[in-house]
Amino acid sequence: MSANEPLVLALPKGRILKEMSPLLDHVGIKPEDAFFDPNARQLQFATNDPGLSIIRVRSFDTATFLAFGAAHLAVSGSDVLMEFDHPEIYAPVDLGIGKCRLVVAAPAELAEREDPRRWSHLRVATKYPNLTRRHFAARGVQAECIKLNGAMELAPRLGLCRRIVDLTETGSTMVANGLVEVEHILDVSSRLAVNRAALKTRPEPVNDLVERFREAARAA
Repeated sequence: MSANEPLVLALPKGRILKEMSPLLDHVGIKPEDAFFDPNARQLQFATNDPGLSIIRVRSFDTATFLAFGAAHLAVSGSDVLMEFDHPEIYAPVDLGIGKCRLVVAAPAELAEREDPRRWSHLRVATKYPNLTRRHFAARGVQAECIKLNGAMELAPRLGLCRRIVDLTETGSTMVANGLVEVEHILDVSSRLAVNRAALKTRPEPVNDLVERFREAARAA
């Protein structure tokens, strides 16, 4: 992108947008009205700052747009950043929103006799195969990962695997599907991340936004 073009901030669709609103207000970024309309078909939005536009994309795509330079900054979950693990991404600010945790879960009857310390090999369904393999490899456990993008809780019920690795906030969805958390992998929150090339080529506007978001996160 040309240095004369507006910076692009990628934001994830879904519940994080609601949590982002107070931070955007604090930073002084006001998107055009269509941005807050869930039925709006457009994906790129102007803001009150002519030097900044916003794109609204799937949460897992924020890191891809950022890593390959289509966005200069992004709000992305730490889970997504760790799964993608791209060297071109730098995440300097924990925004303190979108908090949840990544866990291993199993059917209640299996969980009663589970001892994660005795695992040597396991098959799991997950949206996070790279993160999952790294986690278990660090413990000397071989993880066979079946990639699913949704409906994770169905996998044990239908015999696809016995365990899943997934995000949970309250655990209620897992309980409703007969699953129990058997191991905590990591805590997750949303981060402000930047493209390293943009940080080098346009340091002043990028760093200005980083500092404004850092202050907004402190004030929240």
